[in-house]
Amino acid sequence: MSAQQIDAFVAGMDADRRKSVHASTKVTHERRTALLREWFKDADALRKRAGAIKQHLLENLDHYLPAAEEKLIANGAKVHWTSDAADACETVRKIMEERGARRMVKAKTMVSEEIGLTPFLEKHGMEALETDLGEFIVQIDGDHPSHIVRPIIHKNRREIARSFEQHGLGAYDDDPQVITRRARAHLRRKFLEADVSLSGANFLSAESGRLVVVTNEGNSRFCMAAAPCHIVLVGIEKLVPRDSDLGLFLNLLARSATAQPLTVYTEFITGPRGEGRPDGPEELHVVFVDNGRSEILAGDCREILRCIRCGACMNVCPVYRQASGHAYRSVYPGPLGAVLSPLLAGERFPELADLPKASSLCGACNEVCPVDIPLPDLLLRLRDRGYREGAAQAKAGTPSLGAWAWLATHPGAWRAALSAANAGRFVSMDWIPIPALRAWTRTRTLPMPAGGKFRRWLASRKEAS
Repeated sequence: MSAQQIDAFVAGMDADRRKSVHASTKVTHERRTALLREWFKDADALRKRAGAIKQHLLENLDHYLPAAEEKLIANGAKVHWTSDAADACETVRKIMEERGARRMVKAKTMVSEEIGLTPFLEKHGMEALETDLGEFIVQIDGDHPSHIVRPIIHKNRREIARSFEQHGLGAYDDDPQVITRRARAHLRRKFLEADVSLSGANFLSAESGRLVVVTNEGNSRFCMAAAPCHIVLVGIEKLVPRDSDLGLFLNLLARSATAQPLTVYTEFITGPRGEGRPDGPEELHVVFVDNGRSEILAGDCREILRCIRCGACMNVCPVYRQASGHAYRSVYPGPLGAVLSPLLAGERFPELADLPKASSLCGACNEVCPVDIPLPDLLLRLRDRGYREGAAQAKAGTPSLGAWAWLATHPGAWRAALSAANAGRFVSMDWIPIPALRAWTRTRTLPMPAGGKFRRWLASRKEAS
């Protein structure tokens, strides 16, 4: 029986890295829980309300998407619709090409990671520089984010200091303030040199066409202030119906993501720079990205599109805490990624069919989700799909249930097994002939078998009648 890929990754994982990821996620989760209890009498009701709003939006996207487009155009934005990753990348390249732009600064966009925008632009001789500090460090290291909110959760300051030294950003110094100052000095120059800036959007109001971007570093503001053209990459599911919904979602997002009452910077973008304004982009492009979302919407896991990318499910997940984000082999890790990544893979679903099994199904991910996504249910649906489609990855590391099926369909053997289990309570666990099971029971106590009573009761009823 071959092992699951995530288990193989964990087996070779550095112990310090695992400890760092576990400690960071645990602290964030505990602060989030305390903050929600402090501010709200019934936080659970809020997240269920948010989930209902997002579900309503998903079921009426055919109404809300055209409404958002109409408002965006009225606000002065240029709207583009893209079907897949290649289409989205090519659309961004054409926008840059038409302006003669070669240098881009980026902020706050997981969608650009999803579609592989940076390597695509580099192939065409264009520069696309990340300006979020964590994303910038990941980029200069040739690495990938391992958390959707804290992309370098897997790195410590000594590793970062060595990266800066290696890339000519100063002699080795692992003082966080020194690292931050050096990044700031380097990026300030890049902001001023950029021809184009690009960001994602946390939310887009269909009512007003208002785009909302939240950050804690203010880098998206720097991007838009200096560059003459701004491009927003946004998944088609990122809409909210009304402006008034933003109050609910912004409150839940900041607390769930970083355990803050509100993010440091919350920007509302209504269009390109207006007459009389001193700064801001002259041109605003909004690129809607489908890239498999329509297929997800038509399937039985559509609830995953409610996600507002807070990362709370990762912070609480026992598997993510042990494995870290890179174990998921995709842009989106944790319980979110275990559902979303195989679905976005489309025809490559079998390659990631093992990810839905990277869960204990404890339900904690659902309990913390600010939009009440039933993640354990979705994971089970995808496990079933992987089995039905015969995906080899879905079966990896999973023992056959053939013996159980045979036992459960042969009454005589079943009764004998129950009798044996009942007698087993008098046998020492040290006598179990399977080493893995012996090790498992060393720290656990099995419940006492209680079978047989129903059969005796039923037999006595038959005799009495």
